[in-house]
Amino acid sequence: MSRGVIQPSQQKLAEKLTILNDRGIGMLTRVYNIKKACGDPKAKPSYLVDKNLESAVKFIVRKFPAVETRNNNDHVCELLNTIDACQVFFDITVNFDLTKNYLDLVVTYTTLMTILSRIEERKAIIGLYNYAHEMTHGASDREYPRLGQMIVDYENPLKKMMEEFVPHGKSLSDALISLQMVYPRRNLSADQWRNAQLLSLISAPSTMLNPAQSDTMPCEYLSLDTMEKWIVFGFILCHAVLNSDAAALSLWKLALQSSTCLCLFRDEVFHIHKAAEDLFVNIRGYNKRINDIRECKEQALSHAGSMHRERRKFLRSALKELATVLADQPGLLGPKALFVFMALSFARDEIIWLLRHADNIQKKSTDDFIDKHIAELIFYMEELRAHVRKYGPVMQRYYVQYLSGFDAVVLNELVQNLSVCPEDESIIMSSFVNTMTSLSVKQVEDGEVFDFRGMRLDWFRLQAYTSVSKASLGIADHKELGKMMNTIIFHTKMVDSLVEMLVETSDLSIFCFYSRAFEKMFQQCLELPSQSRHSICFPLLCTHFMSCTHELCPEERHHIGDRSLSLCNMFLDEMAKQARNLITDICTEQCTLSDQLLPKHCAKTISQAVNKKSKKATGKKGEPEREKPGVESMRKNRLLVTNLDKLHTALSELCFSINYVPNLAVWEHTFTPREYLTSHLEIRFTKSIVGMTMYNQATQEIAKPSELLTSVRAYMTVLQSIENYVTIDITRVFNNVLLQQTQHLDSHGEPTITSLYTNWYLETLLRQVSNGHIAYFPAMKAFVNLPTENELTFNCRGVLRHLRYKHCTNYVNASCC
Repeated sequence: MSRGVIQPSQQKLAEKLTILNDRGIGMLTRVYNIKKACGDPKAKPSYLVDKNLESAVKFIVRKFPAVETRNNNDHVCELLNTIDACQVFFDITVNFDLTKNYLDLVVTYTTLMTILSRIEERKAIIGLYNYAHEMTHGASDREYPRLGQMIVDYENPLKKMMEEFVPHGKSLSDALISLQMVYPRRNLSADQWRNAQLLSLISAPSTMLNPAQSDTMPCEYLSLDTMEKWIVFGFILCHAVLNSDAAALSLWKLALQSSTCLCLFRDEVFHIHKAAEDLFVNIRGYNKRINDIRECKEQALSHAGSMHRERRKFLRSALKELATVLADQPGLLGPKALFVFMALSFARDEIIWLLRHADNIQKKSTDDFIDKHIAELIFYMEELRAHVRKYGPVMQRYYVQYLSGFDAVVLNELVQNLSVCPEDESIIMSSFVNTMTSLSVKQVEDGEVFDFRGMRLDWFRLQAYTSVSKASLGIADHKELGKMMNTIIFHTKMVDSLVEMLVETSDLSIFCFYSRAFEKMFQQCLELPSQSRHSICFPLLCTHFMSCTHELCPEERHHIGDRSLSLCNMFLDEMAKQARNLITDICTEQCTLSDQLLPKHCAKTISQAVNKKSKKATGKKGEPEREKPGVESMRKNRLLVTNLDKLHTALSELCFSINYVPNLAVWEHTFTPREYLTSHLEIRFTKSIVGMTMYNQATQEIAKPSELLTSVRAYMTVLQSIENYVTIDITRVFNNVLLQQTQHLDSHGEPTITSLYTNWYLETLLRQVSNGHIAYFPAMKAFVNLPTENELTFNCRGVLRHLRYKHCTNYVNASCC
């Protein structure tokens, strides 16, 4: 289709931006993996540590690249030159997709060069590859000259790129300055958010059903972290504008005050202030800018930590309120979808900021970088994500009606009112209107699969066509059309791209590359009883990890997949162990209370009662009265909390987390949290039963079967109560454990109570009886020790204790007791 004045080189602008950004991320992934491999002695390529190749490698590095190269511009430079030649108009609030992709391309290019320069062995790796290629194919790789020269030119990547971007300064600065309406509005303090009642659905009940709208819809949930990278790297590359434009300087300083380091890629960071100062110190007339950098650094070190801490505090309560309201009224997900994705994006930015800065602390006080309540914020994010996935059809229904009604009417009016609209652009806009008006609620009810990717791509292309200087229909003169189309594109994503929107706004796969911090946060969560109910968020985060993989680097899928599986398994296992330990402590307390009710403890109580009634006058004070069983239940004040209360509270909190999801899928594996708990309970119950026999091989003593039965019943009563906290089949636990105890060995090959008692009666008691060391005393209905010259290996007291004493005080010192 002809595009009028738009030249063929301009027609592919949108496609080239998309392709280069995607390939750039793929290359970043590969370069990152090479850097990590070279930095790890265990993973370092063998040819780099082989002593036999050491001299050859040094020779290759010294002669690198050993070819003559001239004018080897890459595809990025070609595209940037095309953009400058076309004098493309950039405004993030109007042609959002075009501006975002352009800024992403610049940052991806800068990041790639920066990380590549950090690989110390880059010349050796590339040089060795080329020599191997020559030996195999008889000629050098055709891309080697360009790649080799690039490696040499970009020894100091930012300095080289500052020179390279001089002709692109106008386009880049225009795109960056368009953020002045977006970035400062996002980078506010928690108090300002609180005063504006940000993200609150109940602050204005009368407007609760009104749709959340904005002239800059896609900018509302745009990552703050992404914008800061655009601003910092962008203004380094076109630094001259900082001296001539107050808006540019304001954006630059605000970004420098918010962070001390930026995320380059995954766990690779860029220390902003030092890098910027090192670059500007060699430029004449930049003393003022250097002072600005130093002031901003002090500001960031002093206040950024507390500012972000307060933001996280606000977001915890805001997301909790939002998740609670939407759980009760899921229909609000339609009109208030924007709030959901804003909340997810805001929270994700703060979590990533904390993760990055906690790993790169530059100040003595670390309190601002330790957040023991971070699990709560992640948990509410997961709740919102679950609501979106669960009630996706509700959102689809709402936005299908919105697109086919209000959006179609407004867009049609805008198109009709255009003073100049070329035929080709008119056809595209009309197709948008027709696509929307053809939608119906019946399609949602019939489960039809929607796909608006073609419509979004056409809008992206149209942005490119209408943003060049010679376009017949200039989007710079019709900003209301651009803003309306951006809103419509958001509405289409609510119909067919909810999963992609969740990844865009709330993906936390970065935790995959901060394993140590990830595990530390989990341990802190378990240690704090009030936070343990949110511990399930850590296994849930493992489901995010595969979203960080790239199709151009498929080999790392297995590595990342294995990491996600091992971490998820570890988290669920630790949660189950913690719950098991709490249950065991409760069982121990209950067994102790049950033991107090055994007849063997009544002798002292009866003795004290008898002594009280006696008339004997004694000058000494009587023994302190023994507390009777059940006294622990008598409390004058409910605020008095016993150890058993604390255990039950901690258990209920943790079981909430274990019971939160029936199962979760991680890299084609399904995990069931409750099964972990069931498994641990079976193992612990088995060990506890055997331990209750109190068998002592040295003294040949063992617990009475009746006392063992009392302890087992108390233990089982506690286990049965667990069903009130978490949905598990405790009867299955009893059957698996108790039936094994009827055998001589359990499923782990360990002795059971059957084997212990059988061996004790056969090898100990009956052997002593047959040897004449023990006899049965009918009057006392008990076995007693007979006097012998040899010392007995054990005392038979307690083997058959008489439970019906007339006068227990007469038998307190008897051998049978």
